[in-house]
Amino acid sequence: MYFLGFDLGSSSVKACLIHADSGSVVASAFYPEREMTISAPKPGFAEQQPELWWENACLASQAVMSKSSVDPKEVGAIGISYQMHGLVVVDENMNVLRPSIIWCDSRAVEVGNQAMEALGEEYILPHLLNSPGNFTASKLGWVKQNEPEVYAKVHKFMLPGDYLAARMTGDVVTTPSGLSEGIFWDYINKRPADFLFSHFGFDPQILPEVVPTFSEQGFVTATAAAELGLRAGIPVTYRAGDQPNNAFSLNVLEPGEVAATAGTSGVVYGVSDQIKFDPKSRVNTFLHVNPLSEAARYGVLLCVNGTGSLNGWMRNTLLSGNLSYPEINHLAAQSPVGSAGLLCLPFGNGAERMLENQDPGSSFKGLHFSRHGLSHWARASQEGIVFALFYGMEIMETVGVSLKRIRAGEANMFLSPVFRETFANISGATVELYNTDGAQGAARAAGFGLGYYKNRNEAFTGLSAVKTIEPDAILRETTKEAYENWKLALAKNLA
Repeated sequence: MYFLGFDLGSSSVKACLIHADSGSVVASAFYPEREMTISAPKPGFAEQQPELWWENACLASQAVMSKSSVDPKEVGAIGISYQMHGLVVVDENMNVLRPSIIWCDSRAVEVGNQAMEALGEEYILPHLLNSPGNFTASKLGWVKQNEPEVYAKVHKFMLPGDYLAARMTGDVVTTPSGLSEGIFWDYINKRPADFLFSHFGFDPQILPEVVPTFSEQGFVTATAAAELGLRAGIPVTYRAGDQPNNAFSLNVLEPGEVAATAGTSGVVYGVSDQIKFDPKSRVNTFLHVNPLSEAARYGVLLCVNGTGSLNGWMRNTLLSGNLSYPEINHLAAQSPVGSAGLLCLPFGNGAERMLENQDPGSSFKGLHFSRHGLSHWARASQEGIVFALFYGMEIMETVGVSLKRIRAGEANMFLSPVFRETFANISGATVELYNTDGAQGAARAAGFGLGYYKNRNEAFTGLSAVKTIEPDAILRETTKEAYENWKLALAKNLA
C-alpha cells in the first residue's frame, strides 16, 4: 500500500508518494517550477487564484504517479497540508467567487482590531486565545464589509486545504484544527465560535461541516481522479495547516517538542499541553494535530512573513537571477558573523503579527559603500531572518515554550550553513535536520487517518536526522552582539 501527500504552499504544490510500511519516498514532484504568482492589487493585499492550486496539484499528482509506475489501485489514502490563514469563498455550485485572500495579506487588520475592541480582550482571549487580528475570520469580515455583492453569494467559506479537498471529493468540510487557525474556534466551549459569527453577522450556514483531523473526510470522485491520474474512491483522511503539519512530519507531537521551517515564511512551532496565550497575540496558539493523544495538544506559533521571500528577492531582483541559491549560500559564508555591521530587517511581506500587526517594510541598515559587498548583503539577509525569528522566540518562552532542541527539515533556508549555524548560535539550541518535508508528513498522516498506523514507530519508520548543529561557544557571543545591534535598529525603525 502507498499513501499520497499534497502540500499546498504559496510558491508551489508538491505531491509525494510513500510506501506505507517502509516510509520510503517512491516519488515526488512539485508544480509550477517557478513560484506561483501572488497578486497585490493594492498595497498590503496578497491574493492567489484557487484554480491554479488545483491545476498544479493535478500536474504534481500526474507526475508522481508517472515517475513511480505505481498502480493507482495501490494508493490507500490521501493527506493534505496547506498554507494557513487563507480564505476561499464559493457559491452553491462550488464556483470560486473571488481570488483567495492568503496568509500574508494585511487588509483585515483593522477589521480584527475592531472585533477585539467590540467584544473585549477579557472575553476574546480566553475563548479564542488570539486576537481576530488578520486571520481568516477577519478576512471574511472584510469581504462582508467591502464586497457585499460577493458575500451575498457565499454558500461556504473554506481554508485553502478545504478547497483542495473539496475539488477532490465534492464534499465541503473542515476541521477543528483548521477553524482554530482561522480564529473561528471557541476553546472554552470546544466548538465553532458562535459569538464571533454573531459579531460579524455571518450566516452559520456558510460554515462547512466539521470533521476530525484524522478521519475519512470524503472520497475522490471519478472526475477528479481523471484529472489527478488516480482512481476514484481513494479516501482523503487528513488535512492540516502547513505549520502543524510540518511539526507532525518531524514527529513533533508532544509537549516540549519544537519544529521550525523556513520556506516562503519562517516559523517556529512549539507543542504544549497548557492553554496559554500572548496577551498581545504576537505569537499564536492553535489546536495541534496529534492522533495518539486524547489529551488536548496546542501549537504555539511564531511567524516571520519575509523569509524565503526575502531570499527570492535577493536572487531574482538584486542579483538579477545570475546566482543560484547554493551560490548565494556560498557567498554569504564569505562574510564574517555580523556582516561587518550591515543589518537587515526582513519585514517586507505584509503585516507582522510578531510586531503587533505593524508593516514596517524591509530595510538594510549601516550600509557603507567602501566596506560592504554582495557577500555582506547575502549574509545580512540570512542573519536578519534568523534574528527576527529569535526576537519572536524570546516571546514564545514567556508562554512556556522551551527552545533547547529544535527539529527542521533539511530544505529551503536550512540548506544554508550560515542560516542554520546562526540559528543554533543565537538560540543556544541544538538544531536537528531531518529527511522530510510537508508532503511526506501529509502522506504519513493519511496513514493515521486511515487507521493503518497505530503508533509513532509505525508512522515514522524511515525518518532520521541527517545533520545536527550544536551552538559554537565563541561564535555564539559574536552572534549575540550582532543580534543586540539588530534589535536596536528594529526599535528605531518602529519608533
